[in-house]
Amino acid sequence: MSEPLAIRRAARADIPHLVDWNAAMAQETEAKALDRSVLARGVAGVFDDPRRGFYLVAERGGTAVGSLLVTYEWSDWRCGDFWWIQSVYVVPAARRGGVFRALYAAVRDQARAAGAVGLRLYVETENHRAQRTYAELGMARCHYLMYEEPLPA
Repeated sequence: MSEPLAIRRAARADIPHLVDWNAAMAQETEAKALDRSVLARGVAGVFDDPRRGFYLVAERGGTAVGSLLVTYEWSDWRCGDFWWIQSVYVVPAARRGGVFRALYAAVRDQARAAGAVGLRLYVETENHRAQRTYAELGMARCHYLMYEEPLPA
């Protein structure tokens, strides 16, 4: 049996892992090569302003094996925050080992304790494995489509 997972808030010392993992996730899921200097500033920006959110890191045997980012969306309809789960990454050797499930449980517990009104995430339309995992955790596909317009820097 493998060692238990420990979930903790990320610290600035985790930034190199978070940058590497975000870059790997973008490459794996969207075949996108991210600008690492922009990515590093973006990750550091979460630590610079806690209103942006926070990262959680999963460790097994003292080694970081995965992470996710939580950001907030105010809902005037529900008078509360939705917590968005983003930038999920689990190192390949730790996949299918309960890492995301443990991270999700920690987010859910923290969101409930903070009075959040719900959890949300988005997933690539062809990532059926992730969609099954989310459904197994009790999440349901909602009726919203996502639109985007990138703005010039």
